[in-house]
Amino acid sequence: MVKNMDMEDGDGKISIYRAARTIKRRENSLYNALRSIYEDSIFVGEISQLWPDLPLLANLRCGLWYSPAFHSTCYFKSTDGHTNNWSFNTARLNLHVALLAGQKGGCMVVDSTRKGKRFPDSMSKTIPIWTCVLNRAVANHIKNMPEVQEELIKDTKLADPDNWDCELHLPNWVSIKEKAEIEERLEEWTKQLESSGADIASIAFSLKKPLRPLWISQRSVIWLNEVPHQSSWDFTPIILVSASASDGVFQHRTTSEFSWRYIAGAGDDEESWARGLSPSHFWKHAYDIISSGPDVCNQKVADIVEKDRVYRAQRGQTAPQITVKPPKISDSGIDNPSYMESSLAFNMSNNDATLNSADVDDKVFWLGTTNLAVGPSQAATHASNVNCILNCDQVSIPICFPDAEAYFHLPVVSSKLDRFSVLNNLPAAVNFARVNLQKGNRLLVCCRDGEDISVCVCLAILTSLFNDEGTFDDGKLFSESHITKWEMRRRLVFICKFAITARPSRGNLKQVFGFLSGGRVGSA
Repeated sequence: MVKNMDMEDGDGKISIYRAARTIKRRENSLYNALRSIYEDSIFVGEISQLWPDLPLLANLRCGLWYSPAFHSTCYFKSTDGHTNNWSFNTARLNLHVALLAGQKGGCMVVDSTRKGKRFPDSMSKTIPIWTCVLNRAVANHIKNMPEVQEELIKDTKLADPDNWDCELHLPNWVSIKEKAEIEERLEEWTKQLESSGADIASIAFSLKKPLRPLWISQRSVIWLNEVPHQSSWDFTPIILVSASASDGVFQHRTTSEFSWRYIAGAGDDEESWARGLSPSHFWKHAYDIISSGPDVCNQKVADIVEKDRVYRAQRGQTAPQITVKPPKISDSGIDNPSYMESSLAFNMSNNDATLNSADVDDKVFWLGTTNLAVGPSQAATHASNVNCILNCDQVSIPICFPDAEAYFHLPVVSSKLDRFSVLNNLPAAVNFARVNLQKGNRLLVCCRDGEDISVCVCLAILTSLFNDEGTFDDGKLFSESHITKWEMRRRLVFICKFAITARPSRGNLKQVFGFLSGGRVGSA
């Protein structure tokens, strides 16, 4: 009979399985991750210089680690491209990417993957589906608008709208069978986009050529004397740059001073390894961190994070205390102070689970003429033209308004931590918004990152208190209508048109729909 090898013997010796896990944790150390990111960023920098006129975009969140100078960000999820789970998600339209590509003649998107593949599914399928659906919607828009077709053709230099490329362009490693199954859904996705209320007209006027993805990885062979200028292509390129090496092997590397192990896609899942360090702070201190070596890397990062926390706290900004605790490891010869220090993991609480997400860019997005805005809580202290604030962050903001009813702190946590937190707090949020919007106040709804919870709260407010034209009606239309998921999606598309960093989670959106379909204004 085979004995249970995961048990320790009477002398406290560690099992082979636990030893293997311990070794893996050592390989996935903070220094190894940051050094791997630094090495891969050199490749990203080299590729960006091949087309210096094209803006460089980071696909959140992983891609944001791989360059110190991104023009903007985007959010294409790999899950939307998983086999048999393909989708075109109207909650993640990324229309600003298409507009930017049209204005600049293309753009470059950076991401990476841990799984030993050359490209993540976000690049292999999600973005190709996105470009194809947008191309089809643009072609349909041109055909259905005869009064502007002549002007549009002249401006875009489009000889014949019928020849606008509407084909699905996938990389050659996607099977013919899978491509055929995706193609069967394209028409349905195009109709969904066209009926979502998205501003297809702006995309049509911006694009001079149809969108088309191109793929570049560290295995790509590029002849520098034959790199074409983007203007020579008969399409608008979306150049997809996979930052990491794709062999999927933990490679041992040695410099003149340090030994370290390469981690493919090291920027992924930053909560598990970054220890509170953000991409922007990493790049501010990259040389110091990398040159310091693995032995003191953790302490240097801890010092950087703590100094930033104190800086924010002194200025009245959101500055949660970050605590770490050692993992539970059995007493054995492997445990020692240096290993325990390098293995410390975050002890997150409340909604601090998003602590390491993309850096807050301190931008407030006003939603058209609605007097509603959404943004990060750190921007609330210096946001202009704001008369009242609904703060959904866990930490209160030191703000004083003449009107005591102009500030409301409503701590809300993500659905990952509380399945009903958003739902339970929406009645109070909508009532606060109604009182202030009736006075003509300009309301900022904020949360920690300004991307998820605050967007969901704004969605509930917009649907509950505004009509289809975006005019405040004190809930009249809402009280007379039945809100469907599709109608809620249309309102979300309206928000995302202005708040380009919006990334509402599915769990939080489900709670918003639960409120809209079962609750009414004033039901708190």
